[in-house]
Amino acid sequence: MIELGANRYGKAAIHLVRVHRDRAGHRISDVTVAIALEGDFERSYTDGDNSLVIATDTMKNTAYAFAKDRLAGALEDYGRALAEHFVAFRQVDRATVSIRGHDWAAIDVAGAPARDAFVRGGEGTRVATVSATPGGTTVQAGVDDLVLLKTARSGFSGFPRDRYTTLPETDDRLMATRLSAIWRYGSPDLDADLTFAAIRATLLEVFADHDSPSVQASIWIIGREILRRHEEVDEVRMVLPNLHHWLADLTPFGLANDGEVYVSTTEPHGLIEATVRRGEDT
Repeated sequence: MIELGANRYGKAAIHLVRVHRDRAGHRISDVTVAIALEGDFERSYTDGDNSLVIATDTMKNTAYAFAKDRLAGALEDYGRALAEHFVAFRQVDRATVSIRGHDWAAIDVAGAPARDAFVRGGEGTRVATVSATPGGTTVQAGVDDLVLLKTARSGFSGFPRDRYTTLPETDDRLMATRLSAIWRYGSPDLDADLTFAAIRATLLEVFADHDSPSVQASIWIIGREILRRHEEVDEVRMVLPNLHHWLADLTPFGLANDGEVYVSTTEPHGLIEATVRRGEDT
């Protein structure tokens, strides 16, 4: 017997910009949206029957239309409005909306923010994913492409060695990463902007202030502290590529290198990821 397995479809890479023309100054919401639907769509695959298929063009147009009134605040609120709109169709079992927010800041002019001129921000990309079913809505939020670096209090030692191991042990190395962190809220009903800012601040503070015996340990330390400080978070998943920096050999030039000059590499890199979550007794 041949049958259709798990499937979903949708519209991706919907990039739109919403300009909020307030009297005090303009604001920009710049987002890239992906919408995916799961449900009673089997016949569209097996029989070419499109009678229940919501066109992906309709998804795109809905994202544009909802930006008018529902993209005034948090990404999560906009994503929730879209997801709950599509799950209301009887043939849809799950609607998932993923959003990447691109930050713009007003340009400083003579010590004051410009009313209508902006510069693109570069400190990571805010992300949100909202999944709606007839039984409820789940909200995940986080940050992607957040480039971080520690110049001290990072090491890696005590690992097994064999004939192929050349990496020296160290208790003082430069650690750099392009971090991705996604956390899941226990309830979708919260002030998403304030909560995101607070969790991001915790992440940065703990990264800066902890001693790291490994990238694995850093994930645990940061994730544990996010859960301790923010009871609204049920779990946090982090991906930390280890962007290696090797000490440059300056001996051919008669120079010592006391942790000052590094060769920065991005490939190949270590890739460490884990989820830190609340146990059943917490």
